[in-house]
Amino acid sequence: QVRLVESGGGSVQSGGSLRLSCAASADSAFTYSMAWFRQAPGKEREGVAAMDTYGRTTYADSVKGRFLISQDGGKNTVALKMNNLRPEDTAMYYCAAEFCPLKKITITNMIPNYWGQGTQVTVSS
Repeated sequence: QVRLVESGGGSVQSGGSLRLSCAASADSAFTYSMAWFRQAPGKEREGVAAMDTYGRTTYADSVKGRFLISQDGGKNTVALKMNNLRPEDTAMYYCAAEFCPLKKITITNMIPNYWGQGTQVTVSS
């Protein structure tokens, strides 16, 4: 079992920036594709950004050009730098991991095996 531990998040005004981090709790022999999802109150969970095991990244259209996903210090780690935040970015953000070495994973086809506990991001206007 892999546990994903998230950090970061918080409250910021519109136009501000935040950074989220996530790491697997224990060293794993496997390398996972990593991603961030979010869920706003009353809405379905949606994919935000993903990075596969080759470092290729994909983004939801709503965050392209504002968010950047990257490795955060080693395998099975991921960070999400969020710039120019908007009130509509307010949500609980979840780190996710999928192990599927034969699949080219993108944010639209990712089916996570593991989820983090979530971290709140609140953007005020």
